[in-house]
Amino acid sequence: MVKLNFSRELRLLTPLQFKNVFEQPFRASTPELSILARKNNLEHPRLGLTVAKKHLKRAHDRNRIKRLVRESFRLYQHQLPACDFVFVAKGGIAKLDNVTFRQTLEKLWLRHIRLAQKS
Repeated sequence: MVKLNFSRELRLLTPLQFKNVFEQPFRASTPELSILARKNNLEHPRLGLTVAKKHLKRAHDRNRIKRLVRESFRLYQHQLPACDFVFVAKGGIAKLDNVTFRQTLEKLWLRHIRLAQKS
């Protein structure tokens, strides 16, 4: 049975882990968001989130974005390559409704799956 949890081992936790992804990432992005990826030496993907106050002033807006990203990652985790992913929110992300945001995330996850198959 496939587990669809989001446990601690699936998260990027330290600044060093984030820095590693930012050094030489594979990018998939839209004007509102980016997902950066870099291969890890584990057998599963991990996720880190960066949602700045600069783009989303209110905490409940930032929390909504993070909740949607975690949920999307949780559902796609078994299809994704063994990479460390960092989600980066950009300007204009507040204008996306939940349905559009989920569709955009789905396209970016699929792009990363294709990039991993090429390399």
